[in-house]
Amino acid sequence: MYPEHVSSGPVLRAVEVHPPTLITPAVPVPAPVVPVQPATVPTVASVVLPDGRIITGYAVGPAQPEPIAAKPVVSRAAVNVALGGVGFLTACGGLLMLTTFITALTALITQLITLAAVLFGGFIAVQVLTAGRHSGGTTVNIRKAVIKRNHFHH
Repeated sequence: MYPEHVSSGPVLRAVEVHPPTLITPAVPVPAPVVPVQPATVPTVASVVLPDGRIITGYAVGPAQPEPIAAKPVVSRAAVNVALGGVGFLTACGGLLMLTTFITALTALITQLITLAAVLFGGFIAVQVLTAGRHSGGTTVNIRKAVIKRNHFHH
């Protein structure tokens, strides 16, 4: 090992002490003062207390209540009710159109089913009525036929 790297204890070094530097605050620039003239010069009043002291000051008038805000011609509740009514009528109009559409669709389906039943019934009626006529083919009396294993036997 090198002798400069051998440590026999804590190494003391010289410490430099720097005194703190004072920071002077910036001088605020005063805002320009605009003189305001009062509408009337208040009167000065003096009051003598029972112990002989005299208090002098400006006379203060009674506190004026806040002016009441003018009520609107129509109240907010009435406006809300009216807007709710408009929304309700709009929704009802849409529901009325929807129910009208459903009713019309139901009527159309009913008429199509009725038409199919009439056409099918007419087809069956034509088949039954033309079966009684002899058109050169073999007539089979179904009432006397016996059905066994999907075959007709007379």
